[in-house]
Amino acid sequence: MESLARGGTRWKRFAVVMVPSVAATAAIGVALSQGALAASFSVSGQQFKLTAERIEAEGFTQYGAVDSTAKGVKPVTVVGMNSADIKGLCQSVVVPVPGFGDVSMVLGAGDKDPVVAKKLYVDADVLSANATFKNIDIGVSVDDTTKGPGPNKGDKYLPGSFAQQAESAVLTDVKQRAWATTAGTFKLSGLKMSVKTGKHECY
Repeated sequence: MESLARGGTRWKRFAVVMVPSVAATAAIGVALSQGALAASFSVSGQQFKLTAERIEAEGFTQYGAVDSTAKGVKPVTVVGMNSADIKGLCQSVVVPVPGFGDVSMVLGAGDKDPVVAKKLYVDADVLSANATFKNIDIGVSVDDTTKGPGPNKGDKYLPGSFAQQAESAVLTDVKQRAWATTAGTFKLSGLKMSVKTGKHECY
């Protein structure tokens, strides 16, 4: 009986903590789905996973940088796009809750109409995809890129360091482990969100 009561108390405490956060997240998600907000996803310096069936980007750039995370400084590859249409987007983050276990938040969108992003940046340390580039330049200085959105403000990168750019890019079967995502605008069509106990990731 004591363990059941203790478990019930923990669940109530968890609910008190999580419900306002989930409600706020849902409200933000609705605003994003209507294109009403600029978007920035950086989960307390914690990694999260992204997948997409297809990304069609105009103005593409890629360069190296470092992100500050809960575990210290992390080298990342920053992918920037002037605009992107994203089909079949999934974003997941797993948060360990002391005394309770893992809690997963999974966001999905773009199954029917694509997600539309402007001035999109993704900081990732793992990336896999099938990619086709149009008029690509490899080995340009990050400060001299002109085809994409240029370096993201606030990024910690070495001036004059290696970058690549392209007029456009098509990526399919995209899988990323990311530390931050930012966008000028981020419109999520068909937004779906779930919060579950345990580990439930996009891949």
